[in-house]
Amino acid sequence: MITILDSSQRAIKNWWISILIGLLYIFVGVWVMRTPLESYISLSIIFSVFIFVSGISQIAFSISNKNEMTDWGWYLAGGILDLVIGILLLAHPLMTMAILPLYVGFWLLFQSILSIGLSFQLKSAGIPQWGWLLFWSIITLLFSFLLLANPLFAGLSIVYMTAFALITAGIFRIFLGINLKKLDKLFKD
Repeated sequence: MITILDSSQRAIKNWWISILIGLLYIFVGVWVMRTPLESYISLSIIFSVFIFVSGISQIAFSISNKNEMTDWGWYLAGGILDLVIGILLLAHPLMTMAILPLYVGFWLLFQSILSIGLSFQLKSAGIPQWGWLLFWSIITLLFSFLLLANPLFAGLSIVYMTAFALITAGIFRIFLGINLKKLDKLFKD
């Protein structure tokens, strides 16, 4: 099976999208942390828009790299899943407030599992920083488990857990983008 990193002698286009997604994750995470007393409605709306935009970005990344990687469909599937979840969250704001921790928990669970797999792909390509990517993926996975273990836990704790989870997912995406840029440069040389 050929992975994203097995397509040697080809550039990985749009590596910077991962960095932008990471910065967006961190921005939203910091915003959530700095405004804990803001309405829970705003958190649900911001998160819904964030997931929607993240899905569109992941779809664009996968489609733009479909000729460079044979498993681009998995990345496309992840983007479509984010897009569908974003649409559902935007369409039902009251329901979203009631079950936001479950949405966030399952979404982060899916993202962290994808990230763990990507970390091992980077390891097989000989990228020395793959361990940091794995570390941040596991941290994000732990936050997803915390959210899923106690979804009715309301108030500031869910706000802070969501903020920390978004920040760790953002750090992973930035590390990933930097490593994809290195691969892009390596393939061009």
